Amino acid sequence: MYRFLLTPRWWGINLFVALAIPFCVFMGTWQLGRFEDRVQTHDAAAKQPAPGTRAAEPLDDLLPVDKVTSGRPATATGRYADQFLVPGRKLDDRSGFYVLNMLRTDTGKALPVVRGWLPGKPGATPVPAAPTGRVTVTGDLQASENAGTTGADARGGLPDGQLGIISAASLINLVPYDVYDAWVTVQDTGSGAGSGTDDGAGGALRPVPAAAAQGTGLDLKAFQNLGYTGEWFVFAGFVLFMWFRLVRREAEAARDLRLGLVPEADPGTATATDGSGSGKKDEAASPAVGSGTA
Repeated sequence: MYRFLLTPRWWGINLFVALAIPFCVFMGTWQLGRFEDRVQTHDAAAKQPAPGTRAAEPLDDLLPVDKVTSGRPATATGRYADQFLVPGRKLDDRSGFYVLNMLRTDTGKALPVVRGWLPGKPGATPVPAAPTGRVTVTGDLQASENAGTTGADARGGLPDGQLGIISAASLINLVPYDVYDAWVTVQDTGSGAGSGTDDGAGGALRPVPAAAAQGTGLDLKAFQNLGYTGEWFVFAGFVLFMWFRLVRREAEAARDLRLGLVPEADPGTATATDGSGSGKKDEAASPAVGSGTA
């Protein structure tokens, strides 16, 4: 009854099923692993002590920035140079901008330092001046931003002195010196960051909290991984279900044909269907009958 499984047509179907099911299981397992990794990194990040309770370490000892070093207090010594304003950044649901200064270190490279946040729009809000002379800055280490970072503006076209994305790739085109592929956010805005008095127009700089490293939180992407896991396993089950359904239908058709429940078509008889739906022999296929003159 199941000899049809050895026909060339079914060889193709069987090969497709044999490849599709393991592939779907592999992809589902991989997505589940991604979700579990995010859960583990989230748990590990939650167990880590708060950045303010950790001892600051030299910047070079914490680079490159990864899931472990992100948020760790880092120290660097140098002199403040170029200043940029980073618009479109929110703090406590209020719109404002970051004040970012480049700290020229002894190595010759510059470290982007977010000295704080101010409400309002760049150019309309007074910005406290950065400290002059040699300073030692302590701030929470952060990885360079990208187009997917919350608040980042990758469209470009900003006025001079403004920056959409805090990253070495963006800054290298704006300053004539090398830039660290990282940045720090100062939590003590009265020390090494500059200070201001609340004059009603701009006010003192407010510290920008360090953000969790990408891929360490149970965000939407984590639950997308979990959803994709279910989809791949459903695909595997659907392929198997359709294969069983096709096999059963083919087996039933072969059984009905063997039992004579389905009449075999006569290849020597051609039929045509008239407008009423009734079958008639094809008169064109038989010799013409009628009277004729020689």
